[in-house]
Amino acid sequence: MEHINSFEIMAIWIGLFSMLLIVTCLYFSLTYFEHLKKEDEQLIKQSKFFAVISLLLALIIPLIYQLYIFNQVM
Repeated sequence: MEHINSFEIMAIWIGLFSMLLIVTCLYFSLTYFEHLKKEDEQLIKQSKFFAVISLLLALIIPLIYQLYIFNQVM
């Protein structure tokens, strides 16, 4: 059996967490359109905010990890 180091395990968990954040972004985007149809301003702002934050985290966390790995290798 191959030896899996901690960097590979961490990369797997970050990938799974990123996918979970993308799914939550999709959920909040769909609720945004639902609240937009109902014209509820407070819920529109909240769902838009959480959709943007979850997408931002889904893209930034793997980027930071890749930069960390790049600095460790170089």
